[in-house]
Amino acid sequence: MDEPAKRRLEKAGWRFGDAADFLQLTPEEAAYVELKLALTNLLRQMRTENGWTQAEIARRVGSSQSRVAKLEGGDPSVSVDLLIKWLLALGVSRTQLGEVIGHAA
Repeated sequence: MDEPAKRRLEKAGWRFGDAADFLQLTPEEAAYVELKLALTNLLRQMRTENGWTQAEIARRVGSSQSRVAKLEGGDPSVSVDLLIKWLLALGVSRTQLGEVIGHAA
């Protein structure tokens, strides 16, 4: 959006921000959401790059396809701890995890 249009909208009472502003997240909460999203994206990327189905991942980690879908979809019931455990079980190195976590911050 160009600056003149933005100024006109602000003058009319509109505010601009990101999702963290809209949801009124603290910086810590926003960082946690970004971290979880980055790990979720890594899981999905691993699956597609390796040509695995969600059912194949589920078999590898001893779970269900629906649970894989929840992990990939960022379901609130999925913890960062679980994402990390699964990624390690699927062969992601600690170095690769560190890079993803570092870029999410």
